[in-house]
Amino acid sequence: MVPFWSPPPAFDADGGVREGGDVAELTGLIDPKVLAKWPAGMRVIVRRERPHPGAQLSLFEERDGWRYEAFVTNTTAGQLAFLEARHRAHARVEDRIRHAKDSGLGRFPSREFNINQTWLMITQIAADLTAWTRLLGCIGSAATLATCEPKALRYRFLHVPTRLAHSARRRRLKIPESWPWAAAIVAVFANIAAIPQPA
Repeated sequence: MVPFWSPPPAFDADGGVREGGDVAELTGLIDPKVLAKWPAGMRVIVRRERPHPGAQLSLFEERDGWRYEAFVTNTTAGQLAFLEARHRAHARVEDRIRHAKDSGLGRFPSREFNINQTWLMITQIAADLTAWTRLLGCIGSAATLATCEPKALRYRFLHVPTRLAHSARRRRLKIPESWPWAAAIVAVFANIAAIPQPA
């Protein structure tokens, strides 16, 4: 009788056990001829978990109801669950690249190098400002804006029809009360204003 083996559980980003997720290393199960084409020391790690309700499954996933994600690493130390959680955190990097492409990085305006170089610099500044605004400003009651794609963020937050008013020697930004995200926009400005000044 073959003993039952249960793979170790996956971790969440905060180090807790990821419910319904398992991690295993498949390096020893792969044909050595295939591994010989890869750099030395590469490891194949796979995570499986039950997909959320309503998720679209591939034909492979429909067969047994699990969703699989494999990746390779040359890191030799560390638990499999830690390596997998670290890899999953890198999805944020790919999101930033995708957001930058949606913000102008994907289309250069000219055939001239100097013009495109300036365009690239402006796009990178815009992507950084957007990322920092999401991280520092879109928290608390403004969290609804944190998950917006660039196009939605421009519509809901950056292109709001507002009016700049002056009274009592102060400038005030008047946001229409009928705007669905008015409260979130006010919360973003309050969160940014609450950031302490550097020493």
